[in-house]
Amino acid sequence: MKAIRIQEEDFCLQDEVDALKATSQRMGGIVTFLGCARDFSEGRDVFSIQFEQYAGMAEKAMNVLHDEALDKFDILSIRMVHRVTTVHAGEQIVLIVVGAEHRKAAFEACEWLIDELKQRVPIWKKEVTPTGESWVTPHP
Repeated sequence: MKAIRIQEEDFCLQDEVDALKATSQRMGGIVTFLGCARDFSEGRDVFSIQFEQYAGMAEKAMNVLHDEALDKFDILSIRMVHRVTTVHAGEQIVLIVVGAEHRKAAFEACEWLIDELKQRVPIWKKEVTPTGESWVTPHP
């Protein structure tokens, strides 16, 4: 299982943490960000969210972020998974797991990664609501 990937199927948070831990015994801190679908957004009920990607480019952009984070922060390992499919309220969308010797670097890198992913990775989402469908403008 690749550390950086885009997939339709769901993922297991514990499996991803275990895979990260297996890369180094120097990790003293592991930080995760798990993004899930909400049933309410910008004052509207949301039935589902459809995710689409620029095929091939989205995973490449995630790999660039991976490499930049390793250079920028004092961290040991990263795993990132983003789903491109239709998800419903409560379902998992994106996971970032960062391991470092110390927690501060892991927290900083994890926050930076999700913010940059939302801005730079060509994945788009369309919300399906009772009044129709609408593309969501990216935001950090």
